[in-house]
Amino acid sequence: MSNSNVNAAKGRRYTAKEKADIIAYVDKVNSEKGRGGQSAASKKYKISPLTISSWIRSGAGGGAVISGGAAVAGPIGKKLSKLQALHDQIARAEKELAKLKTQFNSLKSAL
Repeated sequence: MSNSNVNAAKGRRYTAKEKADIIAYVDKVNSEKGRGGQSAASKKYKISPLTISSWIRSGAGGGAVISGGAAVAGPIGKKLSKLQALHDQIARAEKELAKLKTQFNSLKSAL
């Protein structure tokens, strides 16, 4: 019998909040770019894409964290994560729109 299994390192354990944060990052990247969230999260957090995929499939991490750091479990948590990602995307778009309106008004008043 080989000792290789005995000496194998155990993987790191992640809290529900850590999983939720990573899944929210995946959702955010996917909402911004349409795809690539798992790969980006894998590189950023140094976690296997398969691990992230299994968390998403199982609903691990709850998908969202509400104020106070409590994780929201299940499909509602995933929807909250998606809502948060969309909210962030809208906020960025509104900020960019405000900049464009400022430039437009500046040029318009210079006429």
